[in-house]
Amino acid sequence: MTGVLPLPTHGGVFLDARGDNRSLRVSWHHDAGEAGLVVLSLWRGGACVATFRLAADEVEALVEALTAGVEHDVATGTGSLTA
Repeated sequence: MTGVLPLPTHGGVFLDARGDNRSLRVSWHHDAGEAGLVVLSLWRGGACVATFRLAADEVEALVEALTAGVEHDVATGTGSLTA
């Protein structure tokens, strides 16, 4: 993997609940070689340890899956989410 890269300008950074300098970076790629991709990268400290490339047309399904999980937790009172 690569060394430290700038934080994504289109996307976000999410800290892992376990701590230990773990994070998830979400970045949109608009350059010709990777146009239409969302890259999910796992970081530990300043090092990228894994990446996953998701086609832009699959992002909606990912968001729906995440939303369904949150809605389930709210509806059932499980997890740490509140309505």
